[in-house]
Amino acid sequence: MVAAGDVSVPRCIRAGNGIRRVHFVEPGAPDFHIFSRFRLPRIGGVLLATILRDAGYETRAYCEDMTSLRLREIGDADLVGISTVTSTAPAAYRIADDLRAMGVKVFMGGPHVTFMPDEALEHCDWVFRGEADEWITQAVAAIDGRFDPAEVQGLSWRDVDGDGSVHHNVRPEFVRELDETPAPDFSLLQGGFSLGFRRTVVPLVTSRGCPYDCSFCSVTPMFGRCYRFKSPERVIRELVDRNASGNHVFFYDDHFIASPKRTKVLLDEFIKADLDFRWSAQVRADITKDEAMVEKMARSGCEAVYIGMESINPATLEEYNKGQTVQDLESAIKAFHRHKINMHGMFVLGSDTDTVKTIRETARFAKRNRIQTIQFLILTPLPGTRYYDKLKSEGRIIFDDWRLYDAQHVVYRPKLMSVYELQIEMLKATLSFYSKRQIIKQFLRFEFTHSIITAYGRSHALKWRRRNADFLDRVRSLGAAGAPLAAGAW
Repeated sequence: MVAAGDVSVPRCIRAGNGIRRVHFVEPGAPDFHIFSRFRLPRIGGVLLATILRDAGYETRAYCEDMTSLRLREIGDADLVGISTVTSTAPAAYRIADDLRAMGVKVFMGGPHVTFMPDEALEHCDWVFRGEADEWITQAVAAIDGRFDPAEVQGLSWRDVDGDGSVHHNVRPEFVRELDETPAPDFSLLQGGFSLGFRRTVVPLVTSRGCPYDCSFCSVTPMFGRCYRFKSPERVIRELVDRNASGNHVFFYDDHFIASPKRTKVLLDEFIKADLDFRWSAQVRADITKDEAMVEKMARSGCEAVYIGMESINPATLEEYNKGQTVQDLESAIKAFHRHKINMHGMFVLGSDTDTVKTIRETARFAKRNRIQTIQFLILTPLPGTRYYDKLKSEGRIIFDDWRLYDAQHVVYRPKLMSVYELQIEMLKATLSFYSKRQIIKQFLRFEFTHSIITAYGRSHALKWRRRNADFLDRVRSLGAAGAPLAAGAW
């Protein structure tokens, strides 16, 4: 294998006479989840389609969660790019295999193949690792034979005309000037999207990266700890161009308020612009230490926040390298309640310091503090994360079917409980939170919307249990915590 050194290349290479039509595909989730009703695309494929469109290519983007994928339609292209996270990798590989059998050239990108390029190259001839914004036109030109592939940063490729050797070029640096990237043109996305209610959802990214470094998270290996963001002027322009007024804006940022000073300026611009939209975003609990920040969020139209609460076990928070305390969580809940901002709390269960008791206490904590909605997620060792390296080196990963790496299935041996205990206690905790009693209590308090959402959450959990009955039977057979796997069990 070879690694290319740093090279200087043109920022954009225009379309030539070879490859003209480029389609981007995002496979759907392998199993339904609590957000299945609220279908939203990832932005990466749409953004790259926009960049190539601006460079003279004919482009389209497809998202299987939004619309059915028709292979003949997708394959009516000279080149297809497939983006994948870990749980969608098997579907991505299957689509790639089918397209290549039709004679279509295929390249792949996204978090999973960034960290597993050799695996991906069994199904395509090119993989792009990392952020592709500044190198996608060079990558396509290289695939088209108009540029030296050895000079395309981020490209992994097989020398099909030579000895078949695999080359991994150096990953590109993270994009620094987000204002210079185009706004994704969602008219390129086949189908549409909505919140599932009466308002249109406007997806928008204002930043990349996260300054924190949670041990189970793939964001920092993929996008770095260097937090980069668009200017307030650019964000306002995108909101206006996307007709945000009267609609709901969902900010895709991994941490919308990673830079409090910048965020306050941005929120002031929201208020001044008077665009009359509601919004939601992912934030950390500790932002509520600044009461002025929460007040600005409410005034600017914040409707809901998605918080990675992760755990109420201090030892687990330390193991996750979360950098927050249980007191931070309790203070955040009170602050958002004061300002009437809804919370979606996400807890990650199954660390080496977690027990059955911890999971049950977590469910009681969520109910006692009246968090509006929750997700109890299974700790999942995603490639690229420290947790993946740790569990793999310890021989504790028991399932390598990537479809199960969706944070809903246990794929490794926990330390202080059995595989089945972790799986079933996660399900019990979910049903305990989304209980019949809770539905009735909310209804009697005239919290009709919350009552409907709780009923939906309960219905989802029961449906998941039915659809995964075979998986539950299989993990039940694995025995007690710490017991070795039976030969051939998986």
